[in-house]
Amino acid sequence: MKRLLKKYASNSYWFFSYLRYRILIALFISIMVGLMDGFGLAMFLPILQMANGDKPANASGMGNLSFIADGLKAIHIELTLTSTLVVMLLFFTCKGLAKYATRLYRVYLQQSLIRKIRLQMLRSLNGVTFKYFVTTDTGRIQNTMTGEVDRIAQAYQSYFGTFEGTVLVVVYMGFAFYIDYQFAILVSIGGALTNILYNFIYKYTKGASKKLTANSNIYQGQVIQHVGNYKYLRATGMTKNFSKRLIKTIYLIEQSRRKIGILSGFLEAAREPMLIGIVVIVILVQVKVFDASLGSILISLLFFYRALNALTTMQNAWNNFIGVSGSIENLQSFITELKSNQNENGERKIASFTSKIELKNASFSYGDTLILDKIDLVIEKNKSIAFVGESGSGKTTLVNIIAGLLSPDSGDIIIDGVPYKEIDINTVQYRIGYITQEPVIFHDSIYNNITFWAEPTEQNKTRFKKVIEQAAINNFIDELPEKEQTVLGTNGINLSGGQKQRIAIARELYKEIDILIMDEATSALDTATERDIQQNIDNLKGEYTILIIAHRLSTIKNTDEVVVMNKGTIEKIGIYPELMEESSSFRKMTELQNL
Repeated sequence: MKRLLKKYASNSYWFFSYLRYRILIALFISIMVGLMDGFGLAMFLPILQMANGDKPANASGMGNLSFIADGLKAIHIELTLTSTLVVMLLFFTCKGLAKYATRLYRVYLQQSLIRKIRLQMLRSLNGVTFKYFVTTDTGRIQNTMTGEVDRIAQAYQSYFGTFEGTVLVVVYMGFAFYIDYQFAILVSIGGALTNILYNFIYKYTKGASKKLTANSNIYQGQVIQHVGNYKYLRATGMTKNFSKRLIKTIYLIEQSRRKIGILSGFLEAAREPMLIGIVVIVILVQVKVFDASLGSILISLLFFYRALNALTTMQNAWNNFIGVSGSIENLQSFITELKSNQNENGERKIASFTSKIELKNASFSYGDTLILDKIDLVIEKNKSIAFVGESGSGKTTLVNIIAGLLSPDSGDIIIDGVPYKEIDINTVQYRIGYITQEPVIFHDSIYNNITFWAEPTEQNKTRFKKVIEQAAINNFIDELPEKEQTVLGTNGINLSGGQKQRIAIARELYKEIDILIMDEATSALDTATERDIQQNIDNLKGEYTILIIAHRLSTIKNTDEVVVMNKGTIEKIGIYPELMEESSSFRKMTELQNL
């Protein structure tokens, strides 16, 4: 069954994969709506009999629906005007309750669907390889996880509006055929002809939807770049130039939306005239050509009018679904891509780093470009190691492999005698602190930035005070009016570079780490601030394993070891004075920096 659904009803299969058999409950409730409405409308037949003088009405006058009258008679209910109206009211009340249940259940299913999709994408994104992440389009990631999910909610409403409309059409058509099959056949032919027009419009709507999704992805990426590089764009007077790209994309998005709106508007406006036109023609044919009874025609007409309304509502819902169906295709593709680029994680957990990290014959490439070539390295616990070399020498990639962000294409990386491949890498990374040139600052309080939203218990407050003293940020915080509850601006815009770095250091120390990685952490600071931060780092020597990627060689004079990188290989390892004597490339770097 799943294979057939996947092949011939891919959208149904996709919704089914998330909602499972709860969809069948929605189907059952929708059928009950149609049946209750149908039985209610059928009660007009005895009313028409009574209008002709039959009091009470008899079962034979209801034709094929006489079983309703027989059923009522079995429970001692005669079809008088009062009893007929009461029964009719009862049926329509039951229909109203079923319709209300349908709406509530549809909302419940929608919430369940969106929640599952968001959680699935979040978990999948968190598990992708870093190598995949740095090469993918961040605009697509953001748009899919935010805007596209909202469009999926619209797609769900439209799809199940179509689903419900289809059920109602089948139920009403069943009643109509049961009462007067000849009338039903003629109206069905008219409905089929209108469907040709709808299919023609669907084709163009789907194309516009795909363009809308593609342009939305592009727009999200451009917005990220505009916001992230705002300072540069503003300072260099390039905001207008860059904005032209966004404006062009905005117009493309609106062009797609306008096209979808025009097509949907035409369908909405044409619905009623088309309905009435079909009905008028069929009634004339029935009466003039086939000499049919108006009584049965009127009741059949009621069912057909319901069916045609349900049909056009279904068609409009389907057209709306087609308008956002591009989002489903994009989401499916995105989730498949995330799943195919997951980290291969071992099961063995590491409580802490106790001895050493070893790289044995490790190599790494991006595509055909070799970045690291047969690296052998040993990092002892609580040692401070600096990695230096020209841009592109592989030092950042090497540290990213040590941090478990990247996996070597060949060779091994081992911690405390256990290969990374066998380890639950999350347990290693939890013991790692990582500070970059541009520290991560969240738009929240200083306390939450450092503790990562830990509950303000006495124990956590005590630890907070300890780490801000270690990072030498306590005096700055004490001078603020709201102390640690001061809310920092976006990306810490109100902080100096040194203050950002100190907050970043305090956060990593709060985590109870074993390894502290500094990736060009002081290269963007002025000399005095850099000296202060460097003193903070020096104070941590011996307590943590410190890995420093350095551009300014003045900051690494006191490290236990310096690893000199050159074109993806380790050229030399030693202490600063030794390298000045033994490494020509290191000596050249110091001379260029006037050291």
